[in-house]
Amino acid sequence: MERTGPPARMTGLLAAFSAALLAVGGLAASAPSAAAADADVARNGTFEAGLTGWNCTGGSGAVVSTPVHGGTSALKATPAGSDNAKCSQTVTVKPDSTYTLSAWVQGSYVYLGAAGTGTTDVSTWTQSAGAWKQLTTTFRTGASTTSVSVYTHGWYGTPAYYADDLTLVGPGGDPVVLPAVPAGLRAGTPTSTSVPLSWTAATGATGYNVYRGGTKVLSTTGTSATVTGLTASTAYSFQVTATNEAGESAKSATVSATTTTGGGGGGGSDLPAHALVGYLHSSFANGSGYTRMADVPDSWDVIDLAFGEPTSVTSGDIRFSLCPVTECPNVESVAEFKAAIKAKQAAGKKVLISIGGQNGQVQLATTAARDTFVSSVSKIIDEYGLDGLDIDFEGHSLSLNTGDTDFRSPTTPVVVNLISAVKSLKAKYGEKFVLTMAPETFFVQLGYQYYGSGPWGGQDPRAGAYLPVIHALRDDLTLLHVQDYNSGSIMGLDNQYHSMGGADFHIAMTDMLLTGFPVAGDQTKVFPGLRPDQVAIGLPASTQAGNGHTSPAEVTKALNCLTKKTDCGSYATHGTWSGLRGLMTWSVNWDRFNNWEFSKNFDAYFGG
Repeated sequence: MERTGPPARMTGLLAAFSAALLAVGGLAASAPSAAAADADVARNGTFEAGLTGWNCTGGSGAVVSTPVHGGTSALKATPAGSDNAKCSQTVTVKPDSTYTLSAWVQGSYVYLGAAGTGTTDVSTWTQSAGAWKQLTTTFRTGASTTSVSVYTHGWYGTPAYYADDLTLVGPGGDPVVLPAVPAGLRAGTPTSTSVPLSWTAATGATGYNVYRGGTKVLSTTGTSATVTGLTASTAYSFQVTATNEAGESAKSATVSATTTTGGGGGGGSDLPAHALVGYLHSSFANGSGYTRMADVPDSWDVIDLAFGEPTSVTSGDIRFSLCPVTECPNVESVAEFKAAIKAKQAAGKKVLISIGGQNGQVQLATTAARDTFVSSVSKIIDEYGLDGLDIDFEGHSLSLNTGDTDFRSPTTPVVVNLISAVKSLKAKYGEKFVLTMAPETFFVQLGYQYYGSGPWGGQDPRAGAYLPVIHALRDDLTLLHVQDYNSGSIMGLDNQYHSMGGADFHIAMTDMLLTGFPVAGDQTKVFPGLRPDQVAIGLPASTQAGNGHTSPAEVTKALNCLTKKTDCGSYATHGTWSGLRGLMTWSVNWDRFNNWEFSKNFDAYFGG
């Protein structure tokens, strides 16, 4: 069923008519009023204590100082993807009693309601409230009801809403006091991907929440937990809170831990600590001009031959040949090309065949296509003596998710066959096989909001479609260099949209890859972060090379923030990654066209 807006509600005329009928029958009910002993039993409905006592889905809630209805704080909650930004708390109540729930709100669609009443759950809503508007509803608890959940939420795809001065007036329940703040938080011995934590039991606690860098990452009922999915050689900070029926305590003191150096992750371990990756237009000509392999400067550590292309969309048969002399008059001979590759490799460089590109559709829908892909790619690698494979499948190749909803367990044939094919190539060539990928942000980071073919407002079901491929091959993956260009604005982990061309965009997109993120807002399906040595930032080398060109000054700011936590601007990263591998660009040819501006900036930053 398409989500087009909130369900219809009884109009004022119909409500008035119903009330009149009740009055004629002598059944008219008087407006609810609080008895002398009634009190406001909601906690922190003014949000003056931040989000204490409240839980907001998907990290959607925040406390702001403007706009407010009263006091100095109000709730701001932002719907995203399949999350309607529901913020709720459990309140202790008396059985068989009447309560009046009220709140001041503003926003396109804002709901106020109560669940678990033991009788009829209630909700009310307002549309397009341009200023503060009060919502009120009344309910009666059941004969054995001792707690209810009160909540606010917005609507899918709409802007943030605001709420303030929420009250629940009725007979006071047995008071439940917030638990004490946990003490004694300590970190055990980290691994490359995890940190064990333990703490002292807090008085009144029934559970605990663990926070990493200010973001809740897990809940437990015990006094220890292990945070997993971390990045090697990275410093993290942790806090813990205690919870019970009354809500959540303040955060504990912070403890820090640094993960150990990781291993594995594909070939290329002999790459320099900071590597420059570039695509070389070897099979075609465009406005950037042809660059011979022998003329590629030593700045480039990984050279991707663009492109190996399919003979048909579904065959799996990949072919590569040098640019025809009619298009590229200065093209070298095949023998010269192979000799230049060997010379690059002797100098410690890696040369890969890149499959796909803008015009290369590859859909391995059958096992026969998979096997043909493996054999034909192997033939190219063997003929030219290459170091490995770059997967540059773009939107036209990614008819991937036709029903999968869990990126960890793909069933769509083109996904399963691609993963199998790459694993076969890795098995054939061994540990030195270099595997890189260059997806667009739409097919990776947009999975934070959308994934699969679920009912997300008509969003393209291919959003995030690279995630199952990356996840399945993460132990074989040398480098992931997402194309941070030609994508438009993308939402980061701060639930704010970031625009191409500035440092913030690259910081936010890279932080997502290194930190990990819940897929399609589902906290049970978290894409674990990659190691920093597996990640390079993809950028266009010049204004002609793609939308989203970033000036050298902004590239430097992004690197400073990610590797040193300086020049971070408006986005707060979840870690500091001095081991970030480097940069990728489209392309070597366009960088030459632009007087080598991109590679010169890289060399200057990382010391050549």
